[in-house]
Amino acid sequence: MRNKLLLATTNKGKVREYRSLLKDLPLELVTLVELGISTVVGEVGESLEENARLKAVALSMESRLPALADDSGLEVDALGGEPGRLSARYAGEKALDKDRISYLLARLKDVPWQKRSARFRCVIAIATPGGKVELCSGECQGFIALGPRGEGGFGYDPIFYLPELDKTMAELSLEAKNQVSHRGKAARKAYPVLQRLSHSSNTAK
Repeated sequence: MRNKLLLATTNKGKVREYRSLLKDLPLELVTLVELGISTVVGEVGESLEENARLKAVALSMESRLPALADDSGLEVDALGGEPGRLSARYAGEKALDKDRISYLLARLKDVPWQKRSARFRCVIAIATPGGKVELCSGECQGFIALGPRGEGGFGYDPIFYLPELDKTMAELSLEAKNQVSHRGKAARKAYPVLQRLSHSSNTAK
């Protein structure tokens, strides 16, 4: 039987991406829903790193499994780096993706194209029940589009434009997005960490 790794998120988009990114690992990927865990860990940290660590540690301890959690943010230069770690709550606690997109575009309505540079950042935390934590990060540079394009992805993907591909994140296939995205880059750094984790678990048996 393969060792288990908890994907410590309720975001279905993230689960789908991680299942694709980590499919070749010798680990069984399980979710909070599958384990019946309803605990919500508040993102009260002052950085993406702190929030990722908080979620991974708490949910690893509760599940008694190694846990992978991330915190991601969109940083827009014209807004001084906002929304950053508050990306998911930028338009209010119960806002939908379309509400967040509309709010951000409204904030940028008078900003010319050349000043709409932005980046996605992702920090992954991998925690074990024993309390050990490792962090891996990735980022993706782009621009905020003038309007949404594409049906794929989630979050701010429809307005995150990649000049080198002439597409928004939401216009990419899952495989293509994973190649260039902040989460894909962080996951590739996390891959050897998870391989070592699997190996050490097997040798400890």
